[in-house]
Amino acid sequence: MNCCSLLPFMLGILLLWPCLAAKENSDTEEMKHPAGAHPRVKRGWMWNHFFVPEEMNKPHHHIGQLKSDIDNGNNSFQYKLLGAGAGSIFAIDEKTGDIYAVQKLDREEQSLYTLRAQVIDTTTGKAVEPESEFVIRVLDINDNEPQFLDEPYEAIVPEMSPEGTFVIQVTASDADDPSSGNNARLLYSLLQGQPYFSIEPTTGVIRISSQTDRELQDEYWVIIQAKDMIGLPGALSGTTSVLIKLSDVNDNKPAFKEGLHRMTVSESAPTGTFIGKIKAYDKDIGENAEMDYSIEDDSLTFDIITNNETQEGIVILKKRVDFERQNQYLIPARVKNRHVDEQLMKYHAETSTTLIKVQVEDADEPPVFLRPYYMFEIFEGRPHGSLVGMVSATDPDQRNSPIWYSITRSRVFRIDDNGTIITTNPLDRETSAWHNLSIIATEEYNVQQISAVPVYVQVLNINDHAPEFSEYYEIYVCENAGSGQIIQTISAVDRDESIEDHHFYFNLSVEDSKNSSFTIIDNQDNTAVILTNRTGFSLQEEPVFYISVLIADNGIPSLTSTNTLSIQVCDCDDDGSTQTCGNKDFMLSTGFRTKVIIAMLICIVIIFGFIFLILGLKYRRKQSLFPEKGEDFRENIFRYDDEGGGEEDTEAFDIAELRSSAVMRARKSRRSATAEIRSLYRQSLQVGPDSAIFRKFILEKLEEADTDPCAPPFDSLQTYAYEGTGSLAGSLSSLGSAASDQDENYDYLNELGPRFKRLACMFGSAMRPNN
Repeated sequence: MNCCSLLPFMLGILLLWPCLAAKENSDTEEMKHPAGAHPRVKRGWMWNHFFVPEEMNKPHHHIGQLKSDIDNGNNSFQYKLLGAGAGSIFAIDEKTGDIYAVQKLDREEQSLYTLRAQVIDTTTGKAVEPESEFVIRVLDINDNEPQFLDEPYEAIVPEMSPEGTFVIQVTASDADDPSSGNNARLLYSLLQGQPYFSIEPTTGVIRISSQTDRELQDEYWVIIQAKDMIGLPGALSGTTSVLIKLSDVNDNKPAFKEGLHRMTVSESAPTGTFIGKIKAYDKDIGENAEMDYSIEDDSLTFDIITNNETQEGIVILKKRVDFERQNQYLIPARVKNRHVDEQLMKYHAETSTTLIKVQVEDADEPPVFLRPYYMFEIFEGRPHGSLVGMVSATDPDQRNSPIWYSITRSRVFRIDDNGTIITTNPLDRETSAWHNLSIIATEEYNVQQISAVPVYVQVLNINDHAPEFSEYYEIYVCENAGSGQIIQTISAVDRDESIEDHHFYFNLSVEDSKNSSFTIIDNQDNTAVILTNRTGFSLQEEPVFYISVLIADNGIPSLTSTNTLSIQVCDCDDDGSTQTCGNKDFMLSTGFRTKVIIAMLICIVIIFGFIFLILGLKYRRKQSLFPEKGEDFRENIFRYDDEGGGEEDTEAFDIAELRSSAVMRARKSRRSATAEIRSLYRQSLQVGPDSAIFRKFILEKLEEADTDPCAPPFDSLQTYAYEGTGSLAGSLSSLGSAASDQDENYDYLNELGPRFKRLACMFGSAMRPNN
């Protein structure tokens, strides 16, 4: 049974509904008023069912008539209409009971109205019928088109999807009454989108109807139409659009547009240098367009990495190239997708390839040594000019430039033009066993092209150092020591390097071996012990013993050294503790002696510093007291005490200098001393110089200088001693001249006192203990 067969049945129920309602009301009244309760006879309303079509444009559209069964048509009854819409939407003829619709109705706004009816007897003014409700239904007409409420529509579907793949479902709604005919029954159709898409008419489901390719077209606009009344004539329709986007699938492999890529690289380029880039193109997008590059380089000279941002292949230098060895490379390169679906492997069965041609450019390269480093050996003690070894470098370029060699910062070696290294000084292994050199090779045609190589020279040992004591020994022996007592264990060291382990041999010298006081025993383990060879020693008679120990090594040739040991005799108590030794200096420890020496040196430095400070202060004082002397203040001291040669000897001094100096200085009156010296000097002209007289004179002037600390110390002293009795010219001194009897001439000798005083003040102040 379909909807069309049910339609007459539903209409019949609607027509019988008022009668059923009236009967129900009468039955209710009978239950309220049973027989015999009221004398009045039962009455009832008489009317037809009320229906009004929507959208009626008549001013007064007659709906139906209300009428009581007691109305005999004498116009004595009045009909009233009560309820929502009475008087405004619906009107009634009070005399006849006819009902009219005074407004246009819309079922979509209100589909039924519930009203009440009443009948009044105009003669009595009383209701002759009780109020009764009735319904006016609005009949639906097809006045609403379908509406798509979920716009806008957008869907994404993978490209290459098979036919029948679900895309999206669209839904429209109709405001008309779905129970009234076909007004609300919709039918969907596709106005635009064929042949790639189709739609189910009753459900609105859109499906793929033909295979799509995103690379050809990545989105589609599909227009859908919905019609009511299942598409019959007079049906209303509504449309909507759907944007369908195709998502990418990896159905395209990357490919190179060019079959050959040309690049260049200099032979001087370091590893990791960028050489060039290649790029493949993939029609896919996103993750499906990610690719990886690879090259097939058997020489392992080049490498390629993928730039994930630009999807380019970056070609870099993996190993240094040499123009002279190979100047061109032809490398195959491949590219493939990084993400490949197994279901789409048929699209990637073949990979795309290209060729990379790399041209190597020539460059002026520095010299190249034949070895990465050199190591030579030479024995120590070899003479100047001894051969050490030879290094060699070549120019790798085609012009093959000559090479110069040099050594950086070496005072022991030098190198000639052919790379031969020789010594310039003797070598000592004990001073330096290894020498690390740096040899520089420079091209003659281009001095900017240089290279360096390390050279290690090992100095080999020869036995050129005799063994010696390993430490300083302080040996003591007690007076009451017995014979055969061990007083010291000694050992030795050797600065030489031995191929085998060092072995030393200890013996006493020939002279000491005859001495029966001590003996030595070699332990055969590079140590020896000193033993007493007698009983009892005397601190008073022989406080110190000296013995010579001979130490020989096992070198080739063997070397022997003589080492002296001092043995101090000490007064010991019963348990062997040292109390008193003959030489107290030996009881001072090495550390204590070192401290004493350092203290003495510090004292000496302080004393000399104090002396120089005093001299400096005196020199400043001299400058302030006698600024007029200037450079002439320092005068020479001439000694004139040999046999004169006449007038030629007078050129050794200038007497005017002595006279001018004497005039500038204040004279001191000491006539007794000068007279005595003058007399003694005249006597000396006859008998020769008397050293006692001049010693007394010098001591007197020294005492005068000591008592005058303000006198400048840097004056000159000229002495004129005895010239001999055999000279025909006699004395050339002014003291023995013809005018020597005059007092002013003797003042020159008297004036020597202040000058000597200042000279003695300089030395005497430094020699006095209190200064």
